[in-house]
Amino acid sequence: MDFEQVRTFLSVAANGSFLEAAKRLHVTQSTVSARIQNLEDYLGTRLFVRNRAGASLTPTGKRFLRHAKSLVLTLEQARHDVGLPGRFSASITVGARIALWEGFLPRWVGHMRDTAPDISIRSEISFEEDLMRRLIEGTLDIGMMYTPQHSPGLEVEHLFDERLVLLTTDPDQPWPGHDYIFVNWGPAFYAQHRDNFPDLEQPAQTVNIGWLGIQLILCNGGSCFVPIRMAESFIDSERLFVVPDSPEFRLPAYMVYPRESESDVIGQALAGLRLFAETERHKYSPEG
Repeated sequence: MDFEQVRTFLSVAANGSFLEAAKRLHVTQSTVSARIQNLEDYLGTRLFVRNRAGASLTPTGKRFLRHAKSLVLTLEQARHDVGLPGRFSASITVGARIALWEGFLPRWVGHMRDTAPDISIRSEISFEEDLMRRLIEGTLDIGMMYTPQHSPGLEVEHLFDERLVLLTTDPDQPWPGHDYIFVNWGPAFYAQHRDNFPDLEQPAQTVNIGWLGIQLILCNGGSCFVPIRMAESFIDSERLFVVPDSPEFRLPAYMVYPRESESDVIGQALAGLRLFAETERHKYSPEG
């Protein structure tokens, strides 16, 4: 068994397909098949069931998944740590939705820099699909997102609830207007939005991140739903306004991390995230 076999196994498990894993790893599908075959021969068991829908883990494959994640995470951590300058003792890779990098995560990074200056931090922005895939593959230590998936060996922990408010550039204009932008915050938000505005026609424009919605209405005028955290400075400067009598929606934010990690660095990082999440809960609660 070698590192590439285990990494390929995790990629197939994360993507549910030999073909998709080959694309992600930039190798041929036959190479993926050969690696998995060699790994199955080494372990003496079948790891995947292949069918028209793709590839799914066998019961023994599911049991091996936890060990494979630990192997890759340990090797990735070792690779990062060995290459670090002497002033660093360890490293951590953290990925999140862009909205969570607005205020919340930068403050956490500052906290880590103050309390653990010997830890190197790699910060990334991505969407749920890629964050979950990399957590499963073991190339991401902590992921923060709004719609996580459950996977063996990964812990999903609630951080806090975003308060999504409806912002507009013109509080005197009746809502909804032709310039309303629908921000796709995921299935839960879509359901709440539909229930509150059952007769609303399909907006002329849809975006997949709140930051983009804000930039578009600041430039062209209009309205959109974004977390109050992202809106504060614009509201204070009177560049944006909360639409009068508009509903607020709740959007839970989660962090996902290895369930049985032995890394002290991850434990320290999680403790800091919980600390700042508690501040968010108090600061942006409806009663706050």
